[in-house]
Amino acid sequence: MHEETFVERKVSYPVEMGGQLVLIENVPARVCVETGEQLFSPDTVEKLQRMIWSQPKPSRVIETPVFAFA
Repeated sequence: MHEETFVERKVSYPVEMGGQLVLIENVPARVCVETGEQLFSPDTVEKLQRMIWSQPKPSRVIETPVFAFA
């Protein structure tokens, strides 16, 4: 059995709000170098929830293509 290694990184956190995809950038997370699993501190989760509920003005808007998996 091997031990997973986590490193501190800034990640993008996608969330769907009202049928629209929203991306929160530069979120601090611990990321597993083997699996890519992202772990967030309780403070970070709380701040993400406040941002999502308050719906601040976005810093920028990007166009996102959508494909159907048939």
